[in-house]
Amino acid sequence: MSAQAITREQSERPQPNASGTNYVIGLLFVIYTFNYLDRQIVNILAEPIKRDLLLTDWQLGLISGLAFALFYTILGIPLARWADRPGNDRARLISVSLAAWSAMTAVCGLATNFTQMMLARIGVGVGEAGCSPAAHSLITDIVPPERRATALGIYALGIPIGKLVGMALGGWLAHEYGWRAAFLFVGAPGILLAILSWTTIRDPRKTMKPVADAVQGSFRDAWTFLARTPLFWLVTFGCSLTSFVSLGSAAFLGSFLIRVHDLPVNKAGLWLGLAMGLGGAFGSWLGGFACDRLGRRRPWLHMVLPGIASLAGGALLVVAVFSADVTLVLVFLSCSAILTSFWYGPVFSAVQGAAPQNGRATAAAIHLFVVNALGLGFGPTVIGALSDAYNAGAFGGAALGAAEGLRWAIATAALSTIASAALFFAAARHIQPRGA
Repeated sequence: MSAQAITREQSERPQPNASGTNYVIGLLFVIYTFNYLDRQIVNILAEPIKRDLLLTDWQLGLISGLAFALFYTILGIPLARWADRPGNDRARLISVSLAAWSAMTAVCGLATNFTQMMLARIGVGVGEAGCSPAAHSLITDIVPPERRATALGIYALGIPIGKLVGMALGGWLAHEYGWRAAFLFVGAPGILLAILSWTTIRDPRKTMKPVADAVQGSFRDAWTFLARTPLFWLVTFGCSLTSFVSLGSAAFLGSFLIRVHDLPVNKAGLWLGLAMGLGGAFGSWLGGFACDRLGRRRPWLHMVLPGIASLAGGALLVVAVFSADVTLVLVFLSCSAILTSFWYGPVFSAVQGAAPQNGRATAAAIHLFVVNALGLGFGPTVIGALSDAYNAGAFGGAALGAAEGLRWAIATAALSTIASAALFFAAARHIQPRGA
């Protein structure tokens, strides 16, 4: 983040009271938890869905990844441009989006074939497209730069907590009542939360002075501004490759525990949810806190620490899937989740710090477009295709079967964290000291 950007942000930012700020961040965290719960619950339901709808692994990867991510990422940009217009209310956009994706999550429980499930998942993606860019922009307006990585790290806690609740609750509901009931049960409360959000969150820009800025108006203007910012692209592609591993493997780790370690769906969901959810939550908080603290005097640590964490997280994922004891698998998966969630706060902060006031939601949307297209879109799809290929012996070796094929597919995908770390290290050279 440049000194010029920090000076500009300090002059633009309103001064809300602490309790109001904490409430907004807290409620946005809860909303983002529902965002990821509804997005990720399909992962623990994958095996019963595959059995009932007669799907292959690549089709599972498609409905858990690309079908959702394609529309989520594409629609995120125009919705972000809408959110960046000074006269529009970001809080209302988040509330409407929450109601829409919650309703479509419930619709997933009514699907009777692959096409219907894919269309329902597309609907979830359409709804969720309006959430994070607007939320990042709103949080940036109420939190000072020196605490932003921590605040955005708290918001990003919704990712691992959503995974935890989705895995544990989804697995239990599927075991007791079936996968269809699981979708219906988790979708309905989001509509009530949307009503609470609509009535209690106010967009802080209504109290802000209009500021002339480098990015106003068209998407082309925003794109031109960001195209001249190497830091933005290095961190975006760096965390995209980390997400390729973490989100891609998350789509199949429930299936992995069921196939390889013979766990029933309820136990697989509970233990995987606790391991990945608690580990990811700690990593998300730790990344923001550590980078805000250690990065005050050494700003380059905002990128170096996530690079180291990404590389180590990929290595631990490989160790986890080749461990023979299920307890060790869960321990290593939890440690991997800590490290692959470390980047949330510092990267989201860097993206927002690089963007001007009227381009923050757009910058977040472009960033999330790339991250989710490569990570959430292609991660599960590629791992599913690799699993099918290893299963059938398509690479010239013996057919490994469904269990071993999935193990090797996850391990192969984990190699991409090597490139991720290199991109984070390169981004560190573009971090400027504050006041420079």
